[in-house]
Amino acid sequence: MSTLDKMWRLVVGNPLDPLDPRTRHAIAVTPLLAWVGLGADGLSSSCYGPEEAFLALGQHTPLALFLAIATAATVFIIALGYNQVIELFPTGGGGYRVATALLGPRPGLVSGAALLVDYVLTVATSLASGIDAFFSLLPVGAQEFKLATELILIVLMTGLNFRGMRESILVLLPIFLGFVVLHLGLIVYGVAVHGSNLASVVPDAVGEAHGMSHALGPLVVLALLMRAFSLGGGTYTGLEAVSNNVNMLADPRVPNGKVTMFYMATSLAFTAGGIILLYMLWHAKPVEGQTLNAVVFGSVIDHLGLGSVFARHALLAAVLAFEAGLLLVGAQTGFLDGPAVLSNMASDSWVPRHFRDLSTRLVRQNGIIVMGVASLAILFWTHGNVDVLVVLYSINVFLTFSLSLLGLCVYWWKHRVDGSHWIKHFAFSALGLAVTSTVLVITLIEKFTAGGWLTVLVTSAVVVLCVLIKRHYSDTRAQIAKEDAIFAGATPEVDAADAPGRPDPSLPTAILLVGKHRGASMHALLWVNRLFPGHFRNIIFLAVGEVDAQSYEGAEHLDKLRQTITSSLVYYVAHCRRHGIAADYRIAFGTHPIGEFMKLAEATMDEFPNSVCFASKLIFKRVNFLTAWLHNQTPVEIQARLHLQGRQMVLLPMNVG
Repeated sequence: MSTLDKMWRLVVGNPLDPLDPRTRHAIAVTPLLAWVGLGADGLSSSCYGPEEAFLALGQHTPLALFLAIATAATVFIIALGYNQVIELFPTGGGGYRVATALLGPRPGLVSGAALLVDYVLTVATSLASGIDAFFSLLPVGAQEFKLATELILIVLMTGLNFRGMRESILVLLPIFLGFVVLHLGLIVYGVAVHGSNLASVVPDAVGEAHGMSHALGPLVVLALLMRAFSLGGGTYTGLEAVSNNVNMLADPRVPNGKVTMFYMATSLAFTAGGIILLYMLWHAKPVEGQTLNAVVFGSVIDHLGLGSVFARHALLAAVLAFEAGLLLVGAQTGFLDGPAVLSNMASDSWVPRHFRDLSTRLVRQNGIIVMGVASLAILFWTHGNVDVLVVLYSINVFLTFSLSLLGLCVYWWKHRVDGSHWIKHFAFSALGLAVTSTVLVITLIEKFTAGGWLTVLVTSAVVVLCVLIKRHYSDTRAQIAKEDAIFAGATPEVDAADAPGRPDPSLPTAILLVGKHRGASMHALLWVNRLFPGHFRNIIFLAVGEVDAQSYEGAEHLDKLRQTITSSLVYYVAHCRRHGIAADYRIAFGTHPIGEFMKLAEATMDEFPNSVCFASKLIFKRVNFLTAWLHNQTPVEIQARLHLQGRQMVLLPMNVG
């Protein structure tokens, strides 16, 4: 092992065996850990969502009571909708799978594209808000270092996620628990201190609404509340995270998913609603260089009467540090869910299949890199401005919410003959759809010129790119399918009396690297016999079953992968033996096909010294910058590695149009 490999292993951890049943159990997460890793995004949004909503009320702060109630209720409405998603799609996929399965591939694509942009913004918004909270403790002059700090943290979090979901969550667990405990105590104390005034909160809110309604009209009051409610839409982000990653939970997945969702909804409803009440009760006003949370918690801490100024500052510093820390934990959701969405879309050929690849730690490494790089880019563009990021963020969140809930409405309406229970599910879904679609429309109209247009533009660009990728894959697959159809019959029968025996290592041997497409592999085999008629007396077939995100979803997927590859290998061997050529096969499984192929090739060439490797390579008539990226270059890289060792390998072209 090289020094570089040792250093990399030190950073990301030792490789995991995807074929070991114990591995799946070792990396699965319990509801508590899932609440930390997947729920932190939702809980961390209480650090900026309530502030946006409260400030939108302007001078009419008594109305914040209605806002707090609506916020808490909306959290549970959306959570109940996503509980249905967990039941219907226990293998994960969330909003993308719901829209695809229940509304069709095109709405699914829109939902997937919106989710991808959303999770990039999850990382960017969470980190930017966290740094804002932390820099509230520092002098105003320190603000110029915020962007550099955010960029460094994205790089560090990208590296942390290469270690795996469980490991990254365990690192961040103390921060999450510290936030929950401190905020629970301060919110309860902050509300309790004003206990004598609580009796007047409802009359004040009703009186304010009545006065405004009398002076300006009821529609103005409703419009103000809806605008404030919509601008606080960032509060609800992250609630879909569990449904995207149900497959990562420990068994039983569905019950554990619902428990996790309950933890998320309860903690977010209490925290977000409680913070809005604190703003109102403590008459919080914006202060330059500080978040509104810093202002109100500073007032609550001052009221505690800790004695020394140092103690008060230390406690406030701890609160803001945990807020900053939780926002970093919230960014974790983007690194977990973004790659998951990319993987699901790759299975449907909307994005390059490389996003299904797993690292040696069984994480979707390419998706993690994309999330990190894209987040860096958006932070550069916005200079870490949370106001802009939250607007970009909320639009796509509610687009996905709305599509998912619309899909559920369609599902329950189609299944209304299955019993009376459908009415309850349909009603919850319809109520959620009404809320989320209203927020989506208001936010889009209100903030379109303030940056919302960029979200629409970027999401549309992602959709167009996905359509082009899908079209390319469909054309290529159709061409290869024609070749596969030629050899789609049963395994050729071989007369045992006339068939050759086992391959003789002393004779010339062709080592053929084959893949999952029988037509391409047979194309290569026929080319070998045509180019070197009668020369090779043995043919050894090498195949690698790539364990990617799709095949690792469950043991049954791995068994199916093994059966499919073995069946093809038996077909190739039978074909050769029927034509008088001794043949055998070698098979391996792993997350890194090139590495596994190299091990097989080296061992086989050592066993058969008089041998040459062959592999098929797809040739496209129209080559563009996407072609190489959309198709793996495994044969080319293996050839380069073998040539460096002084071994021979020949690539056989296969035109696919």
